[in-house]
Amino acid sequence: MLLLIGVLAALVGGVYAWRSQPVAEPLPPSTRASAPQPGESPQPGPSPAAGVTVHVTGKVRRPGVVTLPDGSRVTDAVEAAGGATRAAATRSLNLARRLIDGEQVIVGASTVPGALPLPGTVPGGAIGPGALVDLNSATAEQLDVLPGVGEVLARRIVEYRDGHGGFRSVEQLQDVSGIGNSKYADIKDKVRI
Repeated sequence: MLLLIGVLAALVGGVYAWRSQPVAEPLPPSTRASAPQPGESPQPGPSPAAGVTVHVTGKVRRPGVVTLPDGSRVTDAVEAAGGATRAAATRSLNLARRLIDGEQVIVGASTVPGALPLPGTVPGGAIGPGALVDLNSATAEQLDVLPGVGEVLARRIVEYRDGHGGFRSVEQLQDVSGIGNSKYADIKDKVRI
């Protein structure tokens, strides 16, 4: 009798342990969206708060607007647009840079055919006199031309931009170590987002 109660208790304990195991749940569908294929109706994407929406253009297989999860990189945007074409040179792109909501990623060209160059820019991406420097796309060398900004501070600006997913306002320059009130006042009218 005691043996029967022991076997019954072990059986009940085994069933209880088996039923209390975690149950695997399927992963939610991927939030990556890409341009619709010809003949395909566009699918409603996630809300704008769920990620970053960028326009991928240039030498990609499916140029268009794509929505990606927060924290996505330029390489993810290029991949979502079908990847770069064979003729595309991606050397000028920082594929590891975090995307900023609303930006345009141009693959394989310094400018889009037919587009006007930015005011103050000269061929080769150099900044001309009186030009506004774009905080989210300028290189450290281009930032170095700003008044009072040397090589070290230019690097800090780039590091801040990369670490915070880009600048959302010119005022964020004040958060960069080494930019005080007077230096900010000197350069705020010479930069843009």
